[in-house]
Amino acid sequence: VQLQASGGGLVQAGGSLRLSCAARGSTRSIDTIGWYRQAPGKQRELVASISRGGSIHYEASVKDRFTISRDNAKNTLYLQMNSLKPEDTAVYYCAATRRGLIATSRYDRTNYDYWGQGAQVTVSS
Repeated sequence: VQLQASGGGLVQAGGSLRLSCAARGSTRSIDTIGWYRQAPGKQRELVASISRGGSIHYEASVKDRFTISRDNAKNTLYLQMNSLKPEDTAVYYCAATRRGLIATSRYDRTNYDYWGQGAQVTVSS
């Protein structure tokens, strides 16, 4: 499985961006898929995730601002980001696994089998 992220860019605080992650290869094997982000000098952290069955989990700081969705027919994952803040600035990575992960397991990066190359999101104040 190959993951290709796109849609990053520069936006002012309060603005919106939508990230996309296109999956190619044995996509039927994917169950849980999500977005991580990594800011300079910080660890990579889970932002949002969604299982094949539709179970969604958000990191607390993005809940009510970000919306994750997946289109299984198009093999594409999305992250709609609204009301962006400077602290959302980071490289965003899509990650996927063949397993259906419970919420707590989704935070463990080692549980993901596939990673995209990352998309830079920069929010100016």
